[in-house]
Amino acid sequence: MREFKRTDRVADQLQKELAVLIQREVKDPRLGMVTVSGVEVSRDLGYADIHVTLLGEQTPERIKENLAVLKRAAGFLRSQIARRIKLRHVPELRFHYDESVVRGQHLSSLIDEAVASDQAQHDEADDGRDPIDGSADGSTEKDERD
Repeated sequence: MREFKRTDRVADQLQKELAVLIQREVKDPRLGMVTVSGVEVSRDLGYADIHVTLLGEQTPERIKENLAVLKRAAGFLRSQIARRIKLRHVPELRFHYDESVVRGQHLSSLIDEAVASDQAQHDEADDGRDPIDGSADGSTEKDERD
């Protein structure tokens, strides 16, 4: 069995070409900084689902606007891909917003908060105790006799 399927190779090439094309060729001012995070191609190479992320403002309105711009530019992008990649049939491009990056950032911040909270509780428990003999004020019986 082959190590890489043809659909995987086509998807990788589409991802590379689309990243360059969107950045350099799409001249719509409404389009923000778009990153192509992944491409999935159907078995028959009829469709390509392109997953994109946005840098900067990521409000639902902004996401919808960027996806609408990409959808409108899909025909242009498809024709440019046909010139750059040797395929009998260039897949129809379908754009989707990829929430995995935002979700990953959110989970990472939750983990950081939990670690900081745990560390603060640990520090509070250790405050007020002498690490050597465990007394609260740091004095020992010998110091009180002297």
